Amino acid sequence: MALSGAREDSRLPHACLISAPAREAALHEARRLAAAAVCSGTGEKPCGRCRDCRKVEAGVHPDVITVSRLTDDKGKQKTAISVDQIRALSADAVVLPNEAARKVYILDEAETMNPAAQNAALKLLEEPPAGAVFLLCTSNPLLLLPTVRSRCAHLSVGGGEQDAADEGVKALAAGYLKAVAAGDEAQLLRWCSQNEGVDAKTLAAFAQEVRLRLADMLCLRQKAKKLTRADMVRLCALMDRLTQYLKVNTGVKQLFGLLAVESIAGSGNRG
Repeated sequence: MALSGAREDSRLPHACLISAPAREAALHEARRLAAAAVCSGTGEKPCGRCRDCRKVEAGVHPDVITVSRLTDDKGKQKTAISVDQIRALSADAVVLPNEAARKVYILDEAETMNPAAQNAALKLLEEPPAGAVFLLCTSNPLLLLPTVRSRCAHLSVGGGEQDAADEGVKALAAGYLKAVAAGDEAQLLRWCSQNEGVDAKTLAAFAQEVRLRLADMLCLRQKAKKLTRADMVRLCALMDRLTQYLKVNTGVKQLFGLLAVESIAGSGNRG
């Protein structure tokens, strides 16, 4: 189902993943969808005129709840959405709505959920309470578990820019695999030096693209580029490590150092 149509008739999926390069763009789209979900007007939804739509716009609708990172006792925002927050959301989701026909939960910066929180969210998305809608906002969907992403309808805001970025990520993955397949440490070091200025979002997308290419090679859908099956399995595990390090805000340059040392079999053991 197209999400543009969902805004018109309010028949939203129970979970949507909204990705955008900028946080505010994702939140803006989430609020539009939330307004459509609770709109009590007639015709196209959200109507923007009814009491429910006006409350959503003002940020005071009791059935539209935003979940975001908490702050500590010093007023500093925490690095992650915690599992306790998701458990509290789950408990609230089974309570009947206050005013509207359904309840909508907006997860701001959903990619900051820690692993335990993502697993708790997965259980909620697999067995959603009746009448609950979950809108996961993110600037980097690849930092979410694949199982979480698979439970959501996807909406990309600013897709034209994303398409251009995707081409850059594909080129990055192709260059990396070419250097690794050649077994040339000097070539790999040059590749790392040339690309270590990318941001964390691009590096996460790179890891996912490498995984997809390796999966194609393992399934014989793509030529293996002189990589053995053991090489491909090892590189998949390395991409998983890279993704996990990104989730705890490890520096990009450090991660390129990891790639330089451990991408070619045996290179990390040399003195």
